[in-house]
Parts: sequence; structure tokens; C-alpha cells
Amino acid sequence: MLGDINVLFIAAEAEPFVKVGGLGDVAGSLPRYLRKLPPGIAGGRAPDVRLVLPLHSILKPDKGRYRPFSVFSIPYRSGAIPVQVFLSHFEGMPVYLLDAAPIGRTGSVYATDSAIDAEKYTVFSLAALELTRRLDWRPNILHANDWHTALACYALLLRRRLGEFEDIVTVLTIHNLHYMGPDLGSTLQHSGLAAVQTGLPAWARARPLALGIWAADGLVAVSPSYAAEIQTEALGCGLHGYLSARNNSLLGILNGIDTESYNPALDPAIPSNFGIPTLDRRSLNKTALQMRLGLRTSEAIPLVAVVSRLDPQKGIDLLAPALRRLRGAEWQAVILGTGAPTLERSLKRLGREFADRIRIELRYDAVLARQIYAGADILLMPSRYEPCGLAQLIAMRYGCVPIVSAVGGLRDTVVDAETGLVLGAPSSAHLASAIARAVSLLADRREWTRMQKAGMSKDFSWASSARQYLELYQRLLARVDTSRQP
Repeated sequence: MLGDINVLFIAAEAEPFVKVGGLGDVAGSLPRYLRKLPPGIAGGRAPDVRLVLPLHSILKPDKGRYRPFSVFSIPYRSGAIPVQVFLSHFEGMPVYLLDAAPIGRTGSVYATDSAIDAEKYTVFSLAALELTRRLDWRPNILHANDWHTALACYALLLRRRLGEFEDIVTVLTIHNLHYMGPDLGSTLQHSGLAAVQTGLPAWARARPLALGIWAADGLVAVSPSYAAEIQTEALGCGLHGYLSARNNSLLGILNGIDTESYNPALDPAIPSNFGIPTLDRRSLNKTALQMRLGLRTSEAIPLVAVVSRLDPQKGIDLLAPALRRLRGAEWQAVILGTGAPTLERSLKRLGREFADRIRIELRYDAVLARQIYAGADILLMPSRYEPCGLAQLIAMRYGCVPIVSAVGGLRDTVVDAETGLVLGAPSSAHLASAIARAVSLLADRREWTRMQKAGMSKDFSWASSARQYLELYQRLLARVDTSRQP
């Protein structure tokens, strides 16, 4: 009979400790929502989820906030590596921060030198696994995320074959298959992890995400459509056949958003709070945003926005030609983000070309992002592929109508002409056509308001996704329980 569910959730980043991208949102929210599940759903009590993070160098100035918890070593070819464990809490959830020489070698969360990252996250993954022996609490689920922690699943399986960790099952969430991590090469040997027959393509046998995919008991892609897409040659990154063979172990669970934080009725970052019953107040945010950006203030002028990493994956290269096609129409635009230098330069040129109506903000600015969601009319996400996407979920929550490509989580969350507009294909011509269509719809305030309210009414909270993860945990543990029956 299934007992308590104890989850060790390991990730490279998590809000509010450290955030670089969407993984930080997920790892900062999902564990907390799992802990909030009603006891009846879990069959006894809510899952006891505990978070494990690297003590990145950028976190060390806050070391006084963390209590020293444990010290141990992990074996390494060059000699044992000492690991210090610090304990913190977030909304009552224990958070373990692991420090070791390779973890603190770089000042950033992710290094530009792949060799540094290879050792950093190998050591972190092995230290997270060793941590399970040092706690007076025993996890029965180890939940890893992306390539940075996938090696923990691989190491656990190898040791399970030696009779260790037989009571722990592993789950690996694939947030973006494209990023498989560096070739670990000799790092695998130095860490004492033997090469075994995996059936993976030769090029993938030293890639941490590929090894985690081979080893994990359960695999999760961050949307149902993305789970199907990575089994195709187009988006399977060379592992489509292997993932298809593991179809029974692969599940698509849509990411959510923290609806307590992203709540336009209470958000302190926006000038005027509003909700569905008070949607008319939203126009005050548009005026405030136009003023902040130095744009002409007018409720009638469509304000188009992008809040994104500037990367070809996101279709950012389509923006300039699409907007140039609409030169004769009336619109304004704001683009917020950082990324590929070539795209940054291209957007700067676009900003100079349309100096009276485009603002290019090349930085990370969480407050401005919220003000854009609350004030812009239209959000553009012409991604070539998108495992899940969070910006469109936040935009709909704030009454900003998204234009998206029909890929991955965008396909799963935006309904054409109901909650947003969906491109036929990610191209500048299709994007320009969709923007023109949105501008036309915006002129019909009744129709536009209907779309805004439809998007704001959707439930994209973590509650539903957390239940699906719980069901996966329960199924995996039930298999273990059944295998132990005489």
C-alpha cells in the first residue's frame, strides 16, 4: 500500500533564490504547489517536497540567511570533493543549498565555458544524490530538471543496480530538449560513473540530458504538444526514435504560473489594479506605460509588445520585417529582453528607424515586464518551437491578447479568435498578417473585450499541473510497491 510521498526536487535555479529563465519560475512554484495539495488528493497527506539548489557564487553574499546543515564528501578521480550543505526555508519548505569548489568556480548560474559547467553540474547532481543519505528524512521520489540535474537520475540507476537507492524512483522534466548539456567526456570517468550500454546514439552517450532520459523512471515534457513534438524528427534533436520507444514513460504536463504573484487585481508593480469586473481600469496602465516609454499617449493606438529572450527559437528575427510590412498602419511597439548580439543590433536599428513609435529595452526588468503585460494590447510570440511558454499565460492573465505560433505549449494554451490569435506558420508575412488582424479586431471594443475576458478567465495555475505530477508519482511508486509483492 502506498504511503507518504517524499520528493527531493533538484534544479539549477528557482525563485526567489535565483532566476535566469523559465526554469526558475517552475522550480520556484511547482514544489510549493505540490505541498499545498489537499491531503485527500494525495491519499494521506500532501507530498513533502524539499528543494535542492547549487549555492551559486551570486548567492554567497546572502550566506548569513542560510544555516550550516551538513558537511560530506563525494568521491572524485582527483580526490574527494568536500560539499557543504546550507539550509533555508521558503514558505515552510526546506531548501538545501549545496556548495563545493566546482559549484562556486564561476560567478554566474551558467558559465560560457562548457567544461566548467560540465564539472559544476556533475558535482552538484552527485552531491544532491549523496544528500539523501545525510537527511533524517528519506525521499522516495527524486525529481530532476533539464540537463543540469539529469545526471542524478543516471547515477541513481547505476547505484540501484548495485543494490542502493532501490526505494527511490526518478522523474526528469524536459524543459527544452535542444539544450542537452555539454559533452561530459572525461568528467564521467572522473566522477566514477561507468559507461553502460544505453542504446543511445553514439553522440549522445556523454550528454547529461540524454543519459537522464535513458535512466529516469518517468519523463515529463512541459506541455502535451511538446511531448508529441519531441518524438518527431523535426524537434526530437536526434533522440526522436529513442523517445518514441519510451512513449509509455513520457507524459506531457503543461507548466503553470503563480497566480498569486501574477494577479492584476493585487500586483503592486502596476500603476492601476484591475480584474474582469473592473477591466475598464486597465487603460490607465496603458497610458502609464506609454508615458514611461516616451510614446504618444493614446488609448486608440494599438500597443504591441514582446517580452522574451532574444533568440531565433523565439522568432525574434521575424519582428523587424513584419513590423516594416505594417509601416503604413498606426501602432506602437515595445520589445524587452536580452539575447543574441546579432538580434540585439538588428532591434536597435529597428528602434532608430521607427524612433517615434518603437522602444527597444535590452535588459532584464521584471517590473517593466509586468507593466507591459498590464498595459500593452498585444503580445507577440512567433516561436519556431516552444516547449511551454509562460509569457502567453501571464499576458492572458493581464488582459493582453497573445499572437502565437501553433507549436508546443502555445498551441495548447491559446485558442484562435477566442483567447488570442494563432499563426499559420512562424514567418514574417504570417506575423504581419496576424498583427493587422489583431489591430482590426481591436477597433471593435466589444469583440476585443470578449477575448480579453476569455483569456483572463482561463485557469493556468499550478494547481492542475501539480495534481498531474502527483498522479505520476503515485503511478511510479505503485509499480515499485507491486514489484515488492511476494
